[in-house]
Amino acid sequence: IVALEQMVPRLAEDHENAQRLAKGLAVVPGIAIDPASIQTNIVFFEGQGGPGAEFLAKVNERGLMISGAAPRFRMVTHWGINAEDVEEALEIIAEAAKEAMGAKV
Repeated sequence: IVALEQMVPRLAEDHENAQRLAKGLAVVPGIAIDPASIQTNIVFFEGQGGPGAEFLAKVNERGLMISGAAPRFRMVTHWGINAEDVEEALEIIAEAAKEAMGAKV
């Protein structure tokens, strides 16, 4: 009932945050995503030649939880996630991807 009565009006914010996340992920080396394909608050992306199990461990060490297993990962924006959280997540992801890819070179 809470979801239907209180959360529906703010779904647009979740979708905006998902787009922000997708566009930020698109510029991280080693991550493949088409931001135009993101139509909801669920963001799927793939590691290409870099982000894998080590990447997932590195983001988890920094307190960011990403679902999935290499090479396909999933993140979801929701009522507890704001634009600042998305920016912080993107910073963590960029650092972890760089470290994970550096270890493979």
